Amino acid sequence: MGKIIRINMNSATVTSEDVPQEYVLLGGRGLTSTIVAREVPATCHPLSAQNKLVIAPGLLTGTSAPCSGRLSIGCKSPLTNTIKESNVGGTAGAKLARLGITALTIEGTAKDGETYILNVTKDRAELVPNGAFTRIGNYAFANHMRQKYGDKVSVISTGPAGEMKLSVATIAVTDMDGRPSRHAGRGGTGAVMGSKGLKGIVIDDAGTSPVQPVDREGFRAGQAKILKALAEHPVTSQAFPALGTAMLVNVINTAGAFPTRNFSVGQFEGAEKISGEAVNKNATSRPGGKMGHPCMPGCVIKCSNVYVDEHGEHITSGLEYETIWANGANCGIDDLDAIARIDRLCDDFGLDTMETGAAIAVAMAAGVKSFGDAQGAIQLIREIAEGTPLGRILGSGAEVTGKVYGIERVPTVKGQAMAAYDPRALKGNGVTYATSPMGADHTAANVFAPNLGGIPGLSAEGQAELSKSVQTIIAAHDYTGLCTFVTAVAAADIPTGLDGIVEMLSALLGANVTIDSYSELGKRILAVEREFNARAGFSAVHDRLPLWMTREPLPPHHTVFDVSESDLDSVRM
Repeated sequence: MGKIIRINMNSATVTSEDVPQEYVLLGGRGLTSTIVAREVPATCHPLSAQNKLVIAPGLLTGTSAPCSGRLSIGCKSPLTNTIKESNVGGTAGAKLARLGITALTIEGTAKDGETYILNVTKDRAELVPNGAFTRIGNYAFANHMRQKYGDKVSVISTGPAGEMKLSVATIAVTDMDGRPSRHAGRGGTGAVMGSKGLKGIVIDDAGTSPVQPVDREGFRAGQAKILKALAEHPVTSQAFPALGTAMLVNVINTAGAFPTRNFSVGQFEGAEKISGEAVNKNATSRPGGKMGHPCMPGCVIKCSNVYVDEHGEHITSGLEYETIWANGANCGIDDLDAIARIDRLCDDFGLDTMETGAAIAVAMAAGVKSFGDAQGAIQLIREIAEGTPLGRILGSGAEVTGKVYGIERVPTVKGQAMAAYDPRALKGNGVTYATSPMGADHTAANVFAPNLGGIPGLSAEGQAELSKSVQTIIAAHDYTGLCTFVTAVAAADIPTGLDGIVEMLSALLGANVTIDSYSELGKRILAVEREFNARAGFSAVHDRLPLWMTREPLPPHHTVFDVSESDLDSVRM
């Protein structure tokens, strides 16, 4: 039986309770959203003491299941004012699971001026005063914690942006090399952590063992099926290790769906310079660079990378598709090294690279800087970290930036910026942006794959049904702690892979989990999330893309987003 650890920041106390029976089949997003929906007043201010930050490993996290180290972080979002789950790799998820911790729930707020570090070991969980580590970057903080507590610990932290309670603030998790390069990026979870007065969490799992399934033989059989699917699928076995997620740059650019210069066109003339092939060339030709880098223990896909400068000095781990797009094409920047430095700054300051890039692109559209000005973009990011008036505007996200500068073309839904797939050319993704309970969140159901080639993505037909079905299965996958590429790529295309996931869950829990009951888990959590949002004041009228996307054709296809409102509403049913 696992434990829920409650951290009361009002009294600076920590208590432990057994996991209620009704939560036994919940993990990851399933647990974070359930606790938030039950315990957080839906109309509360996201930065108030009434909000809670819930951190939960997935059901399979801490086991020997491949790519199973994901960690879910949930709260009411200060960016969207909806329920939020943000998902992150790194080493913390597996350590929490090995410690028998089903969830950390951070409640209340510390007294004015007081900040703390949560220290978690096999024997205790306690708050200690933060001391001298206020307003320092994630890299310095992680280094200090690893020097103090040992280089085997995992560190979760919020950077200066979170301490300033900016809506683009992330929560960082150290990777396999001890670097704070993995981020729960979306929705401003870092601002909630900062509002609690919690600078960081140090997790030491010394003296623990991997999580063991009830049925070991059954677990191994399911594990073999998903490993086989991962080895057979050309994306997870070949493309991702060689090119990383940036393999999508040329794919989406060719499809005419690569948002460029603040979503004004769908193709970027500098795409080759920032493509997966370019990342591979730089990473493999420079001393210390590397492709095929795992972001968490047990990763067999290894889609990340170690990106260094020409002298072999580490910049970031790793340079991913969404970051390259948001701070590259979307800002008209084709300098890959500059984009890598932007990524490093965002990781250090604790900024969502996607929301930050979107906000800067909106500011560029307003004339604050010129499209293509990489050094200007870096200057704006430094202003966010310094908390200048302009920095605080940008640090509040793309939608606030657009309002301040009077810009209509702001690519947001429910206050959150869209990802690197323009919904006028990939309309299924547009349905996901519109109808996800969490704002414009591509990870809720990224359906570009069925829409590539020919005209499928340009047609509105069937897109709502496609997004709805994928949102359901992804919500179920988010219980597990498995990497999205296990579930949304290998298991989606190779049916025995999904069989393997269900078999692992059954063997782990000693329960009869079927594909049908697994799908029901997805429907259940979506219903919980939408019910919370309804109480927060959201309805079907909020499940819409910006009107300019229905009027402004996107080159090169010159299409608009024309999925009907009735089709969008059908996703909620």
